[in-house]
Amino acid sequence: MATNPGAARGGGKKIEEITYDNLSLRALPLDDSRGPSARTVKGACFSLVSPEPVVKPRLVAVATDALALLDIDSEEVNRPDFAEIFSGNRQLPGWQTAAHCYCGHQFGHFSGQLGDGAAMYIGEVINSQGQRWELQFKGAGPTPYSRTADGRKVLRSSVREFLCSEAMFHLGIPTTRCATCVTSDTLIVRDPLYDGNAIREQCTIITRLAPTFLRFGSFEIFKTTDAITGRQGPSVGMEAQMLPQMLRHTIKTYFTELYQQYDGDSLAARFPVGNEQGWQPLYGDWLAEVASRTASMAAAWQAVGWCHGVLNTDNMSIIGITIDYGPFGFMDAYDPGHVCNGSDDSARYAFSAQREMCRWNCEKLAEALKWAVTDKQAVKVALARYDEEYDRVYNALMRRKLGLLQTVEKEDVALVESLLQVMADAGADWTNCWRALARMPANPELSGPEYEQLLSYLVNQCSPPDVLAKQRGSSIPAENLHLLLSLQKDPGMLHSIGISVAQLTEEVAKNEVAKRYQRMSPQDKVNADKAAWAGWLAVYSSRLARDGTDTEARVTAMNSTNPRYVLRNWMAQTAIATAEKGDYSEVRDLLTLLQSPFSTEGEDAAYAVAAQGATCTLPSARGSKWDGSPPAW
Repeated sequence: MATNPGAARGGGKKIEEITYDNLSLRALPLDDSRGPSARTVKGACFSLVSPEPVVKPRLVAVATDALALLDIDSEEVNRPDFAEIFSGNRQLPGWQTAAHCYCGHQFGHFSGQLGDGAAMYIGEVINSQGQRWELQFKGAGPTPYSRTADGRKVLRSSVREFLCSEAMFHLGIPTTRCATCVTSDTLIVRDPLYDGNAIREQCTIITRLAPTFLRFGSFEIFKTTDAITGRQGPSVGMEAQMLPQMLRHTIKTYFTELYQQYDGDSLAARFPVGNEQGWQPLYGDWLAEVASRTASMAAAWQAVGWCHGVLNTDNMSIIGITIDYGPFGFMDAYDPGHVCNGSDDSARYAFSAQREMCRWNCEKLAEALKWAVTDKQAVKVALARYDEEYDRVYNALMRRKLGLLQTVEKEDVALVESLLQVMADAGADWTNCWRALARMPANPELSGPEYEQLLSYLVNQCSPPDVLAKQRGSSIPAENLHLLLSLQKDPGMLHSIGISVAQLTEEVAKNEVAKRYQRMSPQDKVNADKAAWAGWLAVYSSRLARDGTDTEARVTAMNSTNPRYVLRNWMAQTAIATAEKGDYSEVRDLLTLLQSPFSTEGEDAAYAVAAQGATCTLPSARGSKWDGSPPAW
């Protein structure tokens, strides 16, 4: 096996020297019947399973800093059996592979038992810093929760999750980590475009790390029969036996400060399982803390232009970290209605909807806990906490992104909203435009070469009208839309063909937007963009003057908040296409780039080229091939 680029000896342990403390399997009900056969699992939070071997596993990439969280020496990457271990082919002492049982509301509807259909708990490590890390394999084979699937993942989805987990961490956003990505010669059949053209793809396994993978859906296993879907949780009626156990383990292990604040051990002695009244204050504060962490996470997503895509309750971490990277996407051109999931026909999880959807999920968590959390006022307090924390974090991030470090003005919210409107109307590149604002000169006259270069750069980051007409228009052909409009007075008829009056109204509005862009010439669009940016920059310049932050401090703060690099879809696809040919260098190079998302190396040259309207092709600049515009494909 080739030496992993950039690996340095970490002074850590050999893989076999790692000790495991598999607390979750000791503390929570366990189904020890083994076997991967799909079944309803009643009365358990985990089911014991075993990974299925793959043929000729080989390492695609490793995030050595994530691996170091387990105290594993980075030189261990170079041992010949490394891929055998991190594919699950070779199991180590201390491992207890299991799959987690949970339920979920998917696209607003309760779906009953879901669970780890492709993920496996490996064990828990307490590292030298006293941190607890749960290890998971994803793609290691079937479990009782795989339903009709095979429990496998392919190279393309695995590379995306591996890279995005690490990208999000280095952006400072709470997230699961990804230590390894291992592919193999075992092939499985997939239909990547869902068009009937199935192909054989390589089984790939990633190793995920998090303090815990417990999620909102973990607590929905007790739900009674849903009035709409007719489904229920697998452990319905077992709340009294299981829910207090789950809550106490979760709070004691992952919300330690809160548990200690309430002297949880004393509470456990005085109020045993089944007597939950004495726990109400702690439960209420814990629910508020979960809501607060969730809000902070969602606000951080909005600040970097990231869309999750599948904000179901089963994809919401109980500790407020980003989990389950599926059809995610960092936006290129800003569109508040951006939907990164092709199956989200109603735009339920659009970029602009993420705040509300995460809050809705908190409401569903509270419903799932109502047997134990009986204080209705506590639920109201928790949801109010969500709103307050989201506003606090989001507004603080926006001010820092704008370099407003000294003062807070009530007009700052309007300043941000007007910027977002300019960017939305222009189809401006989210990441590049925010990054460029650090170059705003301290010049109230708004003149000179620096200002003109900035204005030119921002205009060049905007989308042409024909592209926006296509992106922002209705997905329904104009002739069909006209026909549907004739039926809008008959909601029942519309519903029978799969569309609501509200959806129809939205599609009509999209059609009008598309018409507006279709009437614009490219030069008209450039002129409009230039005028809009110039108007906003004038207001921004005045606000910077009133704030009074030193220019150097402002630029430093902005460049450490607005990333230069994010994992754009085209970047990931470029690395995937190369990896599918057996060359993993692009994946590794992209990982290295994403580990330094705020890098300024070579940035001035790339900025100067882009300000002229050209694509950056500077071979000497670090990461310069990723500085240009997205490719035509």
